[in-house]
Amino acid sequence: MTRNLVLSATMLLTGCFATAQQPAATPEPAPIQIQATPDAQEKPLPDVRELLLAVEKNQKTIEAQQKDYTYHVHQEEQDLDGKGNVKKMTVTDAESLTISGVRVNRIVARNGKPLTDDEKKKEDEHINKEVAKAHARQEKAQDKGKDTDSRGDETISASRILELGSFTHPRREMLDGRPTIIVDYAGDPKAKTHNASEGVIRDLVGTVWIDEADQTMVRSEGHFLNDFKIGGGLVADVHKGASFSFRAQKVNGEVWLPAQLDGQGNIRVLLFAGINGRIHLVTSDYRKFRATSRILGSNGVIGPDGQPLPDQPAPASTPDQSAPPKPDETPKP
Repeated sequence: MTRNLVLSATMLLTGCFATAQQPAATPEPAPIQIQATPDAQEKPLPDVRELLLAVEKNQKTIEAQQKDYTYHVHQEEQDLDGKGNVKKMTVTDAESLTISGVRVNRIVARNGKPLTDDEKKKEDEHINKEVAKAHARQEKAQDKGKDTDSRGDETISASRILELGSFTHPRREMLDGRPTIIVDYAGDPKAKTHNASEGVIRDLVGTVWIDEADQTMVRSEGHFLNDFKIGGGLVADVHKGASFSFRAQKVNGEVWLPAQLDGQGNIRVLLFAGINGRIHLVTSDYRKFRATSRILGSNGVIGPDGQPLPDQPAPASTPDQSAPPKPDETPKP
């Protein structure tokens, strides 16, 4: 459920800093068509609590559908100086796919340049380690009777989220031609938390868009009211005012996949990866694929089934026809 209600925040803290960008202006977000439905005042709005519980119930099904898809991830990052001027810009391109049940982003290019052979090898090793770590986290959580997402991060139930804040002002509008329930969220600063993830939700203020027919979150935006740290700042250090926006889109009429993520603020993840600026991430080229258990040696090219193509063996050398025959091959008279 954490991924549903604060998916943008989770992505910002755990996945956005694996990429970089080239010097280029940050593209403007694609416009989102929103309008009130004609029968907005006639059709009763669903109970917010029941709606959130339904979203939570559907999450496993949605995650299972997402495992069958791969897509391209393009991320641009602007790092700002103390005066708000851009001092560094970077870009990274990656392929998002599921490996042995774990969602990963496999980098294929940095600053517009494809990875070298050595970089490809290191990236494959990194991905395999990430998958192994995710499995280890899942096993550890299962031993304690706790639920996790595909990366092994502990999830928080809808009922628990309702204890950490309040959802108010429900209304119905059309989002990209689909009836959507919009709800405002505000964390309760007095709520007691059990872990760092709950602290993130408690300090969050924002708005959530839930597709009424599919009962899944398709858009969110928000900002953090306070500074907070995870792991004493070793895992994440987020400053007050950091904000994000996220939206998904329905692909092939069957699955909701990430479409765009924007974030800005002063954020540091794992000490060495952080920004004081803006991040813009867009996805494209959605394809169905068959999951594999592990990434093997790869030439950095993604095949038609969404899997990295294995290194191709060198072509066999053609025998020199002009060379004299070997003794045992000399024709007999």
